[in-house]
Amino acid sequence: MELNELREQIDAVDRELVDLFLRRMNLSAEVAEYKREHDLPVLDPSRERALLDKISELSGEEFEAYTRTLYASILDLSRSYQYQKLEKRSALYQEITDALENTPKLFPERALVACQGVEGAYSQIATEKLFRAPNILFFSNWEKVFDAIEAGMCRYGVLPIENSTAGSVKQVYDLMIDRNFRIVRTVRIKIDHNLLTKEGVKLSEIREIYSHEQAINQCSAFLSSLAPNVKITRVENTAKAAQMVAESPRRDVASLSSRSCATQYGLSILASSVQNNGNNHTRFICITNNTEIYPGADRTSLMVVTPHKPGALYRILSRFNALGINLLKLESRPIPDRDFEFMFYFDLEASVYSDKLARLLSELEQECDEFSYLGSYSEVI
Repeated sequence: MELNELREQIDAVDRELVDLFLRRMNLSAEVAEYKREHDLPVLDPSRERALLDKISELSGEEFEAYTRTLYASILDLSRSYQYQKLEKRSALYQEITDALENTPKLFPERALVACQGVEGAYSQIATEKLFRAPNILFFSNWEKVFDAIEAGMCRYGVLPIENSTAGSVKQVYDLMIDRNFRIVRTVRIKIDHNLLTKEGVKLSEIREIYSHEQAINQCSAFLSSLAPNVKITRVENTAKAAQMVAESPRRDVASLSSRSCATQYGLSILASSVQNNGNNHTRFICITNNTEIYPGADRTSLMVVTPHKPGALYRILSRFNALGINLLKLESRPIPDRDFEFMFYFDLEASVYSDKLARLLSELEQECDEFSYLGSYSEVI
């Protein structure tokens, strides 16, 4: 048989499949109405397991895996359609709706903001890019930034969440989940590490360099060129490192810090841009403990825990595809005290005003073992 004839037969079968699929979806709508009248949940796990087992038996050994995959997708689409027909609105949906109505139309120019570090820290640079005239309070660690907001000392906090070379700052993600905070805006800052010293110090004189662990890792090639004569000392952040150099009685110490730190602490730039990768950016999040959604929000961050079974993550990803929602980031993280179980962080690209996003959030909230909404926001570049 010729290829064109085979394709004509496939086209005929496809027409039949589409007709059957539409019939099945219409029946799903009737099922949804029955569930509405009898107050039944959309998801019926025992029914789905029984159906997939029956499909496997009907398919035979050769096609069993293919048909189970096909029908798992069909069942996902069926449930999604039922949720749409039922127009289920969760507490989260109401929270987002209220935030859209009550959040001011303009992002504040002035605010009291908590940051980790000291004057000159990259968090300060990020804050000053987010707010025109911020009043910044500095704290020694990230957890104290959250404490300050919870105590009412500050309205916002600015924290690093991801670096283009070092990856995500997982501790900040964990604090977001534990404290139930929301992201209201993000900003990307170019990271430019420089070797700062006191005036007139030569490279050959340096015996110790202070910096944050990530900066040390990002400048590993430069630092290896100084080994083994230079001791590397890790401190809480790059601005603190510059402050330590400025306050030290020694002339043989230096720091890996920003250019603004050189100005802030009266230091000289002995070597500029010493990071391994010139395209080095850190993404900072602006957080608060209230749900605020400002106009133009086109990104949403989520955390989900899926059922511990094969295909669970795929079924979530298939929803993004079905709704045409772009996935910007996916990252897994082991769940403490649970062997081989993971939580997944998602960054989605979708307008907060989109019905598709509302449908996705409602479905995920009802079908995932655990679900956390981290906020909807726009990013400053």
